[in-house]
Amino acid sequence: MNRILITEDEPRIVSFLEKGLKANGFTTTVAKDAKEAINLALSDNFDLLLLDLGLPTQDGLEVLEQLRGQGASLPIIILTARDDINDKLAGLEGGADDYVTKPFRFEELLARIRLRLRAAQSQPHTNNEVVNQLQVGNLLLNIHTRKVILEGQEIDLPAKEFSLLETFMSHPQQVMTREQLLDRVWGFDYDPGSNIVDVYVGYLRKKLGNNVIKTVRGVGYCLSVTD
Repeated sequence: MNRILITEDEPRIVSFLEKGLKANGFTTTVAKDAKEAINLALSDNFDLLLLDLGLPTQDGLEVLEQLRGQGASLPIIILTARDDINDKLAGLEGGADDYVTKPFRFEELLARIRLRLRAAQSQPHTNNEVVNQLQVGNLLLNIHTRKVILEGQEIDLPAKEFSLLETFMSHPQQVMTREQLLDRVWGFDYDPGSNIVDVYVGYLRKKLGNNVIKTVRGVGYCLSVTD
C-alpha cells in the first residue's frame, strides 16, 4: 500500500484529499507546516509528497529546495493555487515531478500520482532497496545526492536535465521514444507534439558531449556511453 505525505494547511482540502486517496487504497499522513513536512519526507517512510506552496511558516519552494538538497528522492507533486508560469517553472526546475493548480479534478490528480509512483517503482532494485547510484560506462549518477560525474568531473544539472539523464541511465542502450520520455519526465504537462525533449537532449549534449545520447531517426534517443 503506497504512503502519501500531504503538506497542506487548509482543512477542507486536506479532508478532500484524504477521503479520495484512502478510497483508492492509499495511506495518508498530513504535515501542516514546513518543518514537519521536511522531517517526515526525509524519514524515507513515504512514497510520494503532495506539497502546497502557500505554507504558513515557509514557502513551499524553499521546502522543495531543502528536500532535494538533502537527498530526498521521493516523487513530489506541487499542489497549489499559484498558476503563474514563473512559479510553475521554478517548481519544476527546483525538483518537483509535477505541478497541479487549484482548483483541480481529483481524477486527474489521482492519475498523476499513479504515474509518478509507477515511474519511481520502475527504478532498479537490489535486495528490495532502491539503488542510489546508476553507472553506465564512465558516467555516474547518484540519485540521492543528485550528483553526476563524467570521467571524474562533476557536472551540474538542473532538475529536469537530471531527471532526463536518470531516465536514460535507468534504460541503458534502450531506444526511448519522445512519448516515453515526455511521460516519464514531464508527465501530463506537455503536448505529445512538443519539442521539449529535443531541447533538453540538446542541453545534456552540451554538458556531457555530443556522443553520449544518440539520435535514432524516426524513433527517439538512446544513451550510448563507453567505458
